[in-house]
Amino acid sequence: MKVVTIAGTRPEFIQTSRVSHAIRRRHVEVFVNTGQHYDDAMSRVFFRELDIPRPDVDLNVGAEGATHAVQTAHILMGLEPVLQRERPDWVIVYGDTNSTIAGALVAAKLNLRIAHIEAGLRSFDRTMPEEINRILTDHISDLLLAPTAVAVANLAREGITHGVSNVGDVRVDVLAAFVEKARDRQPDLLRRCGLAAGEPFALATIHRASNTDDPARLGAIAAAFAQLDVPMVIPVHPRLGKMLRLAGITFGKSVRMVEPLGFLEMLALLDACQVVVTDSGGLQKEAYMLRRPCVTVRDTTEWTETVEAGWNRLTTAAGLFAAVAGARQCLPEHHPDLYGAAGVSERVVDAIER
Repeated sequence: MKVVTIAGTRPEFIQTSRVSHAIRRRHVEVFVNTGQHYDDAMSRVFFRELDIPRPDVDLNVGAEGATHAVQTAHILMGLEPVLQRERPDWVIVYGDTNSTIAGALVAAKLNLRIAHIEAGLRSFDRTMPEEINRILTDHISDLLLAPTAVAVANLAREGITHGVSNVGDVRVDVLAAFVEKARDRQPDLLRRCGLAAGEPFALATIHRASNTDDPARLGAIAAAFAQLDVPMVIPVHPRLGKMLRLAGITFGKSVRMVEPLGFLEMLALLDACQVVVTDSGGLQKEAYMLRRPCVTVRDTTEWTETVEAGWNRLTTAAGLFAAVAGARQCLPEHHPDLYGAAGVSERVVDAIER
């Protein structure tokens, strides 16, 4: 069996690190990197750290400042001749990016079967580009590989029941494979961040346009960070750095700004921190898997089960200080198994074979 895997962003690369190896043990994979994330800190570092197979095709579509339409169009045009040439048995797409929807659309137009990993996620907020990408990809996919029971239920509400399989979340395998290696990096990494071993700190990531592109909202987030009575480490996403400069906003002295980090260093900080503050999707889930309370600076989340379990709190910028204080003080007693047992990558390949 021949499979074409399409990925182009940090979260997709992280998941391919396990699934691609599982595929290649049993079948032929052609790996296409769209280049949606194109700088070293957001792309190539993940290939080096996570032993991801070298891409067979690089589309190099990334361009700073490109709109969603322009970026998606470039991926569509770049992918079509690749899929026409390869004629795979399956096309695999991940998550909810422009690479996801572009890959699914090209495959559907060429009558190729589509497997969507992380199917069924819903934030119920259609102002998010990711939500549109998820919904459309699910409705044109042949195999919907859901990470949770909640995702399966979301699909059923939209009338999608055929080809659905709850395989668990691939990041279960990723964390199991790399957490010990990440811990080896903690002593040096904490020193670089000006933290003593065992010192409580918050780990933060802010990158969504809804938080960074509104100077008033970004300023409110910075003000809340300055009030915290615990040090905060924040790897600065390129969008965040640009908008801080344009708006003339600075963080308080307790905030340690660092360059974007590779997956292993982020995992090392996540494993060592006391609380997570984020607007990322993947970090909410990883925090849950490592039993770290999370505060999500968004109105909605696609990982609704983490909120229902009490390990994740949604907040506005105005409520951020109180939400972080509450998360640090009140850890839930229970930690339900939401994302399945190890072996998710193998279950993905089993489902495709069936």
